[in-house]
Amino acid sequence: LFFPSRPCCLEALLNEAAAPGEPARPCPCPLPRGDTSLSRLVRRLLSARRSLDLCIFSFSCPQLARAVHLLHRRGVRVRLVTDAQYMGLHGSQIGRLRHAGIQVRHDQHSGYMHHKFAIVDQRMLITGSLNWTTQAIQSNRENVLVVDDAECVKPFLDEFERIWEEYNPANYSF
Repeated sequence: LFFPSRPCCLEALLNEAAAPGEPARPCPCPLPRGDTSLSRLVRRLLSARRSLDLCIFSFSCPQLARAVHLLHRRGVRVRLVTDAQYMGLHGSQIGRLRHAGIQVRHDQHSGYMHHKFAIVDQRMLITGSLNWTTQAIQSNRENVLVVDDAECVKPFLDEFERIWEEYNPANYSF
């Protein structure tokens, strides 16, 4: 997937995920509907049935946060690793997701946690240069690669688990 992605309405896609099988409510917004890089990314995320592991440097896009929150409400186990300095910036969605009950862990050292990847159901990898921000999605030249090859997914699974354990608050030293 290549970005920037033109603005589009994701309401039908998100409403369908929130209430599968129910008729889609019409959205009065003036944004065009259609297939975009953002809508394809959201569809991939919403395909999660069991788990979604996120390792995201900067996360301020409300539409992506809404998709992640919907998965959590549907019973998908969501775990999120992020950078401590960027999680508190104005517009960050991390607090909202944490408040919804999603497990969030962050680094405790001076370097950035700069990864940008997601793993859906331990079988699909979503990775690339894209920070999950509206600025990156609508304005930046970015890329996202979606891979479902087990040989490619496994090292990212291992890296996520390693970081998840390293960032366990029980292991912090003050």
